[in-house]
Amino acid sequence: MIKNNVLKEKLHKGEKVLGTWCILPSASTVNVLAASGMDFIIIDMEHGPISFETAENMVRAAEVENCTPLIRVPRNDEADILRALDVGAHGVVVPHIETVADRENAIRAIKYHPIGERGLSPFTRAGGYDPEDTSKHAEKANTKTMSVLIVEGQEGVKNLEKIMDDSNVDVVYFGLCDLSQALDMPGQLDNPKLKNFVKDCVARAQKKKVTVGAFTADMKMLRWFKEIGIQFITYSLDSTELCRTFKKIKSEFSSW
Repeated sequence: MIKNNVLKEKLHKGEKVLGTWCILPSASTVNVLAASGMDFIIIDMEHGPISFETAENMVRAAEVENCTPLIRVPRNDEADILRALDVGAHGVVVPHIETVADRENAIRAIKYHPIGERGLSPFTRAGGYDPEDTSKHAEKANTKTMSVLIVEGQEGVKNLEKIMDDSNVDVVYFGLCDLSQALDMPGQLDNPKLKNFVKDCVARAQKKKVTVGAFTADMKMLRWFKEIGIQFITYSLDSTELCRTFKKIKSEFSSW
């Protein structure tokens, strides 16, 4: 049960927040990252080998350090979204949003009636196992649960204004790796053409008063994200930073 979605409150205040992706199926890793002061972590069930049972423990590991846990579901699927929320995630990150129909499908699965059609079971971790008032649980969940929609293709960018035209969308997140492919520059995340494209998308989102999110594994671009008004920023991944750190150590060791 979400007692207090600190991340959502920070975004509503206009604060910029920093998180990271977790693809390692490890609650201990999440706990270390959460203890570092990250505002949020995203448990990646699309690219990581993570089960829902493990994801539930990863959610707990973030919560004990007052870090907001989100889950990226494998697909825009009602059953996946339901299970991600029922294990206690404070919100879901839904990939491959290309059309208004995609957005409507995601929001319908994220929200309880009367906004959506999320299956209601008060006997899960999200429901507090045995809530005194089921109707209040549904109302609180609709208010506190975050919806993050990933736009990562040309069709999604073309439909961006329409996708954002829903107050239940908390964050529109741009998948720069996939967008770079869509723009025929795969992996060139520092390409001026891609950066201008991102700036334009941010401006379009700001007109709709929608929070913008994006990913980088580069400190210069991290700073640039803040400068152009991206609020919801993910920096790198657990596996990448672990590998980077020990590559550097091994390289220095070998040079002695």
